Amino acid sequence: MPLTQTRKLPGYSGLPASPGFVRLGIRIDTAPAWLWLALLAATLWPTWLWMGRRMLDHSDDPLGLLALAALGLLVARHRLRLRSSPRLAWFALALAGAVAATAAQGLLPALVVSLLALLALAAGLAAFLPAGVASAPVVGLSVLALPLLASLQFYAGFPLRVITAEASRWLLLASHEVERSGASLRVDGHPVIVDAPCSGVQMAWLGYFTACVVTLYLGRANRSFFTRLPAVGVLVLAGNIVRNTLLVAAEASGNHLPGWAHESVGLVALAAVCGAIAFVMSRPEGGLRA
Repeated sequence: MPLTQTRKLPGYSGLPASPGFVRLGIRIDTAPAWLWLALLAATLWPTWLWMGRRMLDHSDDPLGLLALAALGLLVARHRLRLRSSPRLAWFALALAGAVAATAAQGLLPALVVSLLALLALAAGLAAFLPAGVASAPVVGLSVLALPLLASLQFYAGFPLRVITAEASRWLLLASHEVERSGASLRVDGHPVIVDAPCSGVQMAWLGYFTACVVTLYLGRANRSFFTRLPAVGVLVLAGNIVRNTLLVAAEASGNHLPGWAHESVGLVALAAVCGAIAFVMSRPEGGLRA
């Protein structure tokens, strides 16, 4: 016979059970950050479908995959430090952006709808990323993920080619007789066309991509990112002008460069520009004034 016995009081059945909606609310409130981000990404599926089609039909360069991969690596790097309680302002922007992107399907151009969707994704990431991770380069990478190079080439390509051609004309005047007509040059009687690849659109994409990645990798603040953005634009423009001037001078000399030499000059110029941008973005606060 047991020494002690537990007696159950009449009507007693342990702790009162919580209502179902309360348990559901607790589960939603305690859901991990990765689940929220996955749900947000899932709601934006029409954007992923459109972007995939743009890449498969080769209507745009697939550089946006690099930006998406960088965002994925950022989340993986901070996966153990994601906030359990999101920043409400960013979280509200993410939800509003997702709703706007869904409602705008078929009403606005696909590129605009995708921009809304990717900005919503960036806001969602900013809501859950730990303190100290700058939000501006996260937004920048989300914009760079768009398949927009073809559109930029169409709208901004010609003005950039004209600026590059005019700058090259000034640089070549010291040793050559140079005239410009639109985006074409006549150097010592030799016609040279500054064509679409020489507009610098791709170099600009890679330059700003480098700026965003370096800022996030080194843990720089938004202020540091914004104050260095003008230098990024100047470096890209200068690098493209130098590259174009070298190629125009070579063509004007009558020695036609083979394709590999043309691409080598472009790659060296691109590497120099991205390296300079990485150096500028890695400088500590106040380093540019030193």
